[in-house]
Amino acid sequence: MQKYHFRPYSPNQTVLFPERIDKDISPDDPVRLVSAVIDNIDISNIRRLYKACGRSPYHPKMLLKVVLYAYMNNIYSCRKIESSLKRDVHFIWLAGYEQPDFVTVNRFRNRVKDEINKVFTQLVLLLNAKGLVTLDVEYIDGTKIESKANKYTFVWRKTVERNRARLMERINVLLSQIDDAIAQDKAVTDEAVSFTPEVLTEICAELRDTLSKEPAPTDKEGKASVRQRQKQVRELEEMADKLSEYDGHLEKLDGRNSYSKTDPDATFMRMKEDAMNNGQTKPGYNLQIGTENQFITDFGLFPNPGDTLTMRSFLGSFSSRYSRVAGEVCADSGYGSEENYAFMEANGMEAYVKYNYFHKEQKRDFRNDVFRMENLFYNAEEDYFVCPMGQHMERVGTKHERNESGYVSVSAVYRAQRCDGCPLRWGCHNRKQGEREMAVNHLLLEYRRRARERLTSEKGLEHRSKRPIEPEAVFGQMKYNMQYKRFRHFGKDKVTMDFAFFAMAFNLKKMAAKMPKWSKSPVLGPFPGAIEHKNGPRDFHVPNYMRLTQKMAA
Repeated sequence: MQKYHFRPYSPNQTVLFPERIDKDISPDDPVRLVSAVIDNIDISNIRRLYKACGRSPYHPKMLLKVVLYAYMNNIYSCRKIESSLKRDVHFIWLAGYEQPDFVTVNRFRNRVKDEINKVFTQLVLLLNAKGLVTLDVEYIDGTKIESKANKYTFVWRKTVERNRARLMERINVLLSQIDDAIAQDKAVTDEAVSFTPEVLTEICAELRDTLSKEPAPTDKEGKASVRQRQKQVRELEEMADKLSEYDGHLEKLDGRNSYSKTDPDATFMRMKEDAMNNGQTKPGYNLQIGTENQFITDFGLFPNPGDTLTMRSFLGSFSSRYSRVAGEVCADSGYGSEENYAFMEANGMEAYVKYNYFHKEQKRDFRNDVFRMENLFYNAEEDYFVCPMGQHMERVGTKHERNESGYVSVSAVYRAQRCDGCPLRWGCHNRKQGEREMAVNHLLLEYRRRARERLTSEKGLEHRSKRPIEPEAVFGQMKYNMQYKRFRHFGKDKVTMDFAFFAMAFNLKKMAAKMPKWSKSPVLGPFPGAIEHKNGPRDFHVPNYMRLTQKMAA
C-alpha cells in the first residue's frame, strides 16, 4: 500500500515568537502608501475635536487610514469595515490589531465632517508637490448622484404656492364670516397684506378671550351661535397651522423647485441612471468636480439641476481651497454663459469653455444660412445690421434680463424698417404682421469670439482632446469601477463628508497606480524615494515609504 506524506497541519498551534503583522503584505501594496501618506499629513484640526479627559479614544490617524483604505476597496458600509478589521490582514495591519466596531467608525466619520475637507486639500497639495498635478488647469464637469432619501417624499414649489394661495382665500372668507369686532378690524387693516401664522394665532387668542368673557347663553339660538363661533375659531387655528407648514416648505425650498422631506437638502432631478426608463425625477445632488491628470482636485455639491449656475461658486471654492485660481479652465457647453465668461475674465482665467452652438456654427448649413443674426452684416460705427434684402435694422431699444443668480445681461434690440411685401419674409422671421426684431447681446458675442479663438488654437485643441478623458473618465471609474452611484447619508454636510473620503481614496488609488509607471519612464526616471535594485528601480519598497513621505511633508 502506497504511503502519503503531507506537511504538518495544526490550525490551533501556538507561536512562541510572533512575526510581523505585515509579513504577508506585498511591499508594493497600496495599503503601505495609505499608511505612509496619512502618517505625514497634519491632522491637528481633527485632534482638537477630542477631549483631553475621559477614556482614551482610538487614534484618529488609525481610523482615517482604515476608512480611506475601505473606500479604496469599494467598502462603504461601517459594518463591512468592522468585519474587515477582523478578517483582512491589510485592515488588521493598518489598525494595529485594534478592532473598533461599526458605531465607532460611523461616529468618527460624523465627527470629522467639518474638517475632512482640509485633509483632502492637504492630499492634493501633496500631489502638487510630487508633480502629479500642477493646479494650473482645471477640467470641470458635473453629474447627478441620487440621495438616500425616499423618492416619493417630494415637495414641489408650484404645488405649495398654489395651495397657499387657496388657503389665503379661505382665510379671508372665514374672517369675513366671523362677526366679532376684533376679527373684522384685523381683516380691514390687513386687507392688502398677506396674513402670517403669528397674526392668525393672535386673532384666535383674542377671539377665544372674547368668547370666554361673554355670559353663557340660556336660549337655544344663543348656544348654537356660540358653538358656531367656537367652530370658526378652531378652523382658523387649523388654517394658521397649515399656513405655517406652507411657509416652512417655502423656506426650505429657498429658490429651488422641489425638495425631499427625508433629506431637505436634496432636490428632485432627472438621473441618467433610470432603471424604469420613464424619466422619473429622484432626489439627488448635482456633483461638480475639477480634475487634472484624472486626480480630483476640487469638488462641490449643488441643488441646481443645471451646470450653468454652479460654475461661479465652484471656481470660488477652488480659490478658497488653494489661495489661488486655476489659470486655465476647460468645460463643456453647459457652462458657456455670459456670467461665467465675465467671472473668469475678471479673475484672470483663460476660458476654454464651449458655448451652446460652438460645434453647430462650424457646419456648412450654419455658415450658409443668410437669415441668422450671426451671418448678418453689422456696422459697428453706426450700430445697425443689414438684412438679406439690404435694409438697415436700426437699434430701437435695450433689453435687460436677470437670471436666477441675479446676474443682469443687456441686449440691444434691432428692428427692420419695412418687411411687408418682402420676398424673403418666409425665411427671415415667422411673425405674421410687423417688422423683424432681434435682441443682440454684444458682450456675450465678444466673449464667444474670444472663446472660439482659444478653443481653435493649438492649446485649445489639446484641452478639448483631454477634457473627455478627464472628469468623464473619473465619473466612469467612480460609478462603475468603484460602485459609488448613490449617497448613503442624509443632509448636505454628511454627503459632502462622505464624498471627501471617497475623493481622497480615489486620489490615493490613482497615485498608487501611477507610481510604478513613474519609475519605468525613461524621461522621469525613478519616483523620488525609490531605491535602486539590481533588476532596476523599485517603487513600493517598505523603507522607501518613510523617506518618500518625509520628503512629501518637507
